Amino acid sequence: MIVLTFCLRRLPHLEPAEFQRYWLESHGPLVRSHLKAIRAVRYMQLHALQDPVGEAVARIRNAPVPYDGIAQMWWASRADLDASMQAPEARAAGRAMLEDERTFIDLPRSPIWINTLYDYPAPTAE
Repeated sequence: MIVLTFCLRRLPHLEPAEFQRYWLESHGPLVRSHLKAIRAVRYMQLHALQDPVGEAVARIRNAPVPYDGIAQMWWASRADLDASMQAPEARAAGRAMLEDERTFIDLPRSPIWINTLYDYPAPTAE
């Protein structure tokens, strides 16, 4: 599995709730509408929570300021990802998604990279 991971920071003028609402209710459906064109098999959003336990864990580790969320898009193989970069419909989908991202994501402060997924399922009870 090949995974694109995108650590999102919201644009400075957006409140966290406003950012998350737009991402979930507008951008998410836009991405979902393009999954077939880009040959992706999964799209996930992980929304940051304001949580005292998370804040305590971050303090203990002297962690940097957290992201507002993480998006992941999955492909079954590197060949599928590469093919999607060449297909005209996938390139058009990518342009549409990027245009929308510019309205709510602080792109220069939001790292993005490609990963290989190694899944370690939880042990089963015997």
